[in-house]
Amino acid sequence: MILYNVTVMVDAEVAADWMEWMRTHHIPEVMNSGYFVSHRLCKLLQPEPEQNSVTYAVQYFCTSGDKLTEYLEKVAPALRDKHTQRYGHKAQAFRTVLEIISDDPALVSDTLG
Repeated sequence: MILYNVTVMVDAEVAADWMEWMRTHHIPEVMNSGYFVSHRLCKLLQPEPEQNSVTYAVQYFCTSGDKLTEYLEKVAPALRDKHTQRYGHKAQAFRTVLEIISDDPALVSDTLG
C-alpha cells in the first residue's frame, strides 16, 4: 500500500473556507479519480504551526506505486491548478510518498473499509 501525503499550511483567514472546499470539492474529486481506495484528513497539533496559520495533512491510500504515478501524471496537475487558483500563496503544500510496511489491523478496518 502506498500513502500519498499532502501537507498544507493554510493562512488562518482562509482556513474555514479551505476546509469546506477540501471536504466538498477537492477530496471528492481526488477520490472520484479512481486511483485511491481511501483517504484521511488530519490537523497538525505539534509542532505548533506558524502564527496565523493552520497545517493539515491529507493522506490518500493507493494500492500501487504505478497507480500513484499515473494519477500524478494524468490527474494531479489539473487539481493542483484549481487549488492554486483558489488559494494562491495562502495555502502552501508539499507532498511526500510513503510505503506502508505494516499496519495496525484495527486501523486498517476503520480506514480502508
